[in-house]
Amino acid sequence: MADTSVELRDLVKYHGATLAVDHLSLEVRAGEFFSILGPSGAGKTTTLRLVGGFERPDRGEILVEGRSMQNVPPNLRPVNLVFQTYALFPHMTVFNNVAFGLEMRRIRRAELRSRVSAALDMVKLSDKHSRLPSQLSGGEQQRVALARALVNRPAVVLLDEPLGALDQQLRQEMQLELKAIQKQVGITFICVTHHQEEALTMSDRVAVMNHGRVLQVGSPQEVYESPTSEVVARFIGLSNHLSGRIVTVGGTTCRITSPDIPTTQPLLVRRPPGPMEANRVMLLLRPERLHVSQDAQAGRFDNAVSARIEKVTYTGSEMQYLLRLSDSVLWRARLPNSGARQERFRVGEAVFLCWNADDGVILTE
Repeated sequence: MADTSVELRDLVKYHGATLAVDHLSLEVRAGEFFSILGPSGAGKTTTLRLVGGFERPDRGEILVEGRSMQNVPPNLRPVNLVFQTYALFPHMTVFNNVAFGLEMRRIRRAELRSRVSAALDMVKLSDKHSRLPSQLSGGEQQRVALARALVNRPAVVLLDEPLGALDQQLRQEMQLELKAIQKQVGITFICVTHHQEEALTMSDRVAVMNHGRVLQVGSPQEVYESPTSEVVARFIGLSNHLSGRIVTVGGTTCRITSPDIPTTQPLLVRRPPGPMEANRVMLLLRPERLHVSQDAQAGRFDNAVSARIEKVTYTGSEMQYLLRLSDSVLWRARLPNSGARQERFRVGEAVFLCWNADDGVILTE
């Protein structure tokens, strides 16, 4: 099998006068769980439909396992799309829903039964083969739709917001199940979603899209911890932001100052890759990377700035604090809730926010 399962070359797609996909080029590796993440209107579902053949690009080329998909209709492409609504036939049993595609291809009955049974085993629904979709939970219906895609042995499974119809708890369970099934069958999965946790939990790699373009591709850890743009940082999780100016540059770190917060010395941050040409930067800090203390924790952290607690939220698993650093700067901190004896802070209390150089990311403006 080729190293690249799906390759998109300079795809362009208009919906009327709206540019939905803007010169998009992308490679998806064979056997990986690849997610396309972005807000509504980013172009991610259009991209998926282009791969599936349900829409035709105005420009560019799509290759699946090295073969061009130009003029290849959806039913002849080696891909299967799992719709957000599952699109199950309500009058058919689970078995017949999964078998439908094989019947259309006139697969021999013995082979059909064997393949359907194997697909239902994969998704843990062997004992419910005679049920109707209305007799299944949302998670079970989702697994039937997945089995129907897998039974055709496609090169690629396309997932369009696959867990969007599920409640939060079931959604979290199905994230793990989907990834486990994908790993078991070894087929390339391409999933589009606007749900950040979903993409980070399931994916080997993630592409972040906005306005029809891919802004960054990388592992979940790379995209979350080292965003290459403010748009990516704002979309993937929560970030605290601070505008500043570089005053000194070292080998792996640099120091910045900001007119927006009072500090006794410049802030130490890790140096971004590449040449440092601009001196105006944006500092990004994730709320969970901050430490809240009543003293500056001298020697323990590279940076400490004074702040005042404006809001306290108890969520069970963590304490969330909204802190004012100056008239124009509000930051958030999230601390794991380690028990009743953990130090807690009150609204109005003066504290220090502390962090190390490696905890922050700076982007040139």
